[in-house]
Amino acid sequence: MPISSINPATGETLATYCELSAAALEQAVARASDAFREYREVPMAERARRMLRVADILEAERAEFGRMMTLEMGKPIAAARDEAVKCARACRYYAENAERMLEPEDVATDAKRSYVVYQPVGVVLAVMPWNFPFWQVFRFAAPALMAGNVALLKHASNVPQCALAIEQIFRRAGFEDGVFTSLLVGAEAVGRLLEDARVVAATLTGSEGAGRSVASIAGKNLKKTVLELGGSDPFIVMPSADLDTAILTAVKARTINSGQSCIAAKRFIIHEGIAGDFERGFVAGMAKLTVGDPLLESTAVGPLATPRILAELDEQVLKSVEAGARVLVGGARLEGAGNFYQPTVLTDIPRNSPAFAEELFGPVASLFRVASAAEAIALANDTSFGLASSVWTNDANERDRFIEEIQAGQVFINAMVASDPRLPFGGVKRSGYGRELAAFGLREFVNVKTVWIGS
Repeated sequence: MPISSINPATGETLATYCELSAAALEQAVARASDAFREYREVPMAERARRMLRVADILEAERAEFGRMMTLEMGKPIAAARDEAVKCARACRYYAENAERMLEPEDVATDAKRSYVVYQPVGVVLAVMPWNFPFWQVFRFAAPALMAGNVALLKHASNVPQCALAIEQIFRRAGFEDGVFTSLLVGAEAVGRLLEDARVVAATLTGSEGAGRSVASIAGKNLKKTVLELGGSDPFIVMPSADLDTAILTAVKARTINSGQSCIAAKRFIIHEGIAGDFERGFVAGMAKLTVGDPLLESTAVGPLATPRILAELDEQVLKSVEAGARVLVGGARLEGAGNFYQPTVLTDIPRNSPAFAEELFGPVASLFRVASAAEAIALANDTSFGLASSVWTNDANERDRFIEEIQAGQVFINAMVASDPRLPFGGVKRSGYGRELAAFGLREFVNVKTVWIGS
């Protein structure tokens, strides 16, 4: 079955690739397994030298990589260039810190000496999404390779050019054949890879359904997994907040990556004392956004990645309106070529509607009013997801309460949610388990080995 790269802004087919045959896939897994035996012995200083070279390539060619991302999945061009630079930062962070994070740790016991060592586990399968086609891969690959593992990438099928380009970046930086391999295969190949004894662990960023499938197969084979799934992140604004800044950030937080981000703010929970002012400013800000050609520097919102995603979002909005939700701005796809959807704000949202209970993966915001911090927390937690949250308050007691009681992997106070290589990233509830980034992400795929020397 061919794998095609299609420009979501025009519908033009950019490139078509043949899916790997069963024999070619076997050869790729065998190469990775063989490469691990040699690569795990490469000194940390040499791994770091190569990873710094990866960072150099990403920074020097950010314009080319950015254009590739934009053409393949529709990301606005400025954000695409920034994504390449962010990947470089992650590579530098792990090149400069991985050795310290993985140093053996002495522990005082009755032994002559006892300590903990961190050793690589082997071939790790990464099943990655299209929405941040470089960043999602590098935030896994940089720590995994610095730890001494090797990686097999099954990228989303609509970004094959990005997948192949990332493999070439690692090769150009000096990583041997088999240390990082992009596999152009369909979703059905993931199960076979997870059942292969040479693949020892897996990480997935994607939908809840994909996470359940990977976790189920990996569980049957007793293999470690890290899952980063969906989110329906709350953006809470209280009366003590700097309202103008909160409104400006809210527009950006909802429409980052054209709204196609797990950690984009999706449910806006506003205290009734300021709800009218927030609503007016927020709706005006969403209405002003430029929607169009993502290659233009002036574009704020580009196309959704595929026609299917556009159709699903449109259906969610229509069903929400049928259930009683009210459209304040937008509410429809744009006519003509490309997968474009209007920046949209919904309010008066009933519980039995998609806008209340489901993740909306596009530039559609759900607006709610609450009477207190307690009601805001209850509504924020009234979801099956628990990825991240943003809270706007200058009241210290409120801040501490939100930090303590919101059920999410991350709470940002007076700031937009963002991933940072220096901090752990991940969720709770149906947003997944495990952590990426920081020392926590580095240690997800290592053997934490106890050493006891009695005499």
